[in-house]
Amino acid sequence: MTELQPLDAGFIELEDADRHISLGIAAVAILAGEPPSRAEVTAMLADRAAANDRLRQRIRRAPLDLTAPVWELDPNFDLAHHLRWSALPEPADEPALCEFVAAELVERLDRDHPMWECIVIDHLAGGRWVVIIKAHHSLVDGVSGVTLFESFCDHNGAAGDRTSAERDGAAAGRKNPFGWVASGLRLPVDAPRYAVGMVRSLVPVLAGLISAPAPTSLNGPIGRQRRYVIARASLPEIREIGHGFDATVNDVVLAAVTSAYRAVLLGRGEQPTGNTMRILVPVSVRAADAKSTLDNRVSAVLSLLPLHLEDPVERLTAIHNRMARHKLSGAAQAEKSLLAVAGRLPFAPVAWSVRMWSHLPQRSVTAVATNIPGPRRTLTMLGRQVLELLPAIPIAMRLRTGIAILSYRDQLAFGITGDYDTTPDLEVIADGIHSAIAELLTAVRARNQ
Repeated sequence: MTELQPLDAGFIELEDADRHISLGIAAVAILAGEPPSRAEVTAMLADRAAANDRLRQRIRRAPLDLTAPVWELDPNFDLAHHLRWSALPEPADEPALCEFVAAELVERLDRDHPMWECIVIDHLAGGRWVVIIKAHHSLVDGVSGVTLFESFCDHNGAAGDRTSAERDGAAAGRKNPFGWVASGLRLPVDAPRYAVGMVRSLVPVLAGLISAPAPTSLNGPIGRQRRYVIARASLPEIREIGHGFDATVNDVVLAAVTSAYRAVLLGRGEQPTGNTMRILVPVSVRAADAKSTLDNRVSAVLSLLPLHLEDPVERLTAIHNRMARHKLSGAAQAEKSLLAVAGRLPFAPVAWSVRMWSHLPQRSVTAVATNIPGPRRTLTMLGRQVLELLPAIPIAMRLRTGIAILSYRDQLAFGITGDYDTTPDLEVIADGIHSAIAELLTAVRARNQ
């Protein structure tokens, strides 16, 4: 048994605090041809689960949360708990698929068993079929979630396969119920090494959390049901825009997202300002050699989006400058250090603090947008080509929308999740992303003529 890291355990606490949310993350793969048989899929899943301990482990919590939850092997592990076969209503098109994904984002994963599942949809219009790999946020972040999906594809080692050295390292890190005492004794020695740089770097982050932006309809209580829509973009075109305006792919993506939210607010009769929307952008702090480890290794950047700027190029320039300042501030590394310190604290007060904080009506963050680098090569599963790979993320903490951006080959897919009752215009975000990228592409090509 190994303990959950503080961030992994935090997602369990967050889900427990709100009956309206489910914190499952999904990768939705659209594949070519006819689907394989149930026996073929079962055999593939059995092979991958045998190679990856985490896929056969469930979470066990301590009484009163006095110690951190641990991963333990499920004594009743059965693949039947993790494989479902389903169908879409005719005409089995993309809107029907989006409705299905939205419904899946509502359903909580069973904590009595390992918290992942594979859903096969045996028919999608156009001679295609679908596989959805869904896992709890305590098990994966964006990067490790993509790696998990890749592990179910052909010609890959299973994600999370661990060498004997890694297992030995995990065993060395196990703690007894009173292990926090030793950690607490070390804290006065370890903490000063982090303190000065961490405080300096976290000041902008903490200031952002304390100072709420102007209230809008984008932030507020959420219900249980969800909406889900998709936007698509050409990765070479995004790179062309970035190269032309000396910006990164992430800058261009955020500029498109900014334009989309501006369109939403204007459509709702609300006036966008420079203090209207603060977005949370997760930043991976995962080392290259930890890509296959199933856990969360992310920090975050908080940034106000320049919704008040009408010109798309001005918006892109403003975003590029702001993100560059965030990178120079070292906030991501400071938050990583903060998580390391949290891992040395007694678990009970940390868990209780997260639980209390999650009940507070946060108004500092308006939405989340996470950009995940995906596979560059073509994937196949049981001999069938993966045509598209679409991301789907949950929403929580009064965030009425969330956007996941995933690259696959030469395409960027934007998976947009919204609260059902408060985002009936969710398609406006998808349309706004398409329009913004077209505007920027026109601008960069006109500039280069």
